[in-house]
Amino acid sequence: MKFPSTSFAALLTFALTAQAICPGFNFGIGNQMDLGGGVNRWNVYDDSCNVVDGLTTNQNPCDQGIFGCSPPPVIFDQYTSTFTGLVYACRTDPNSGTCGSDVISVCCRNDGN
Repeated sequence: MKFPSTSFAALLTFALTAQAICPGFNFGIGNQMDLGGGVNRWNVYDDSCNVVDGLTTNQNPCDQGIFGCSPPPVIFDQYTSTFTGLVYACRTDPNSGTCGSDVISVCCRNDGN
């Protein structure tokens, strides 16, 4: 099969830029976004950078039920889906990426526990 060179170049570019934000994990949690007035948001992304869950609060995010936190230095070490109730273990990962300008702070996976 023969591809026009422009189609092949576009396909190659897409293939090189399409990558998982957290390879081997179910979800990634972005960094804190300041919405103003003391309100912050954390987005939960799937590997295609779709926002699938998240938390908006002016309270401590570790006390809101969706995220569990580690002792200092504090990171989200657990995510509980608000849709399914499934619990995912989270950790930092050197292979995590970004979704737009939102840097993924931790990657989360459900190991069947």
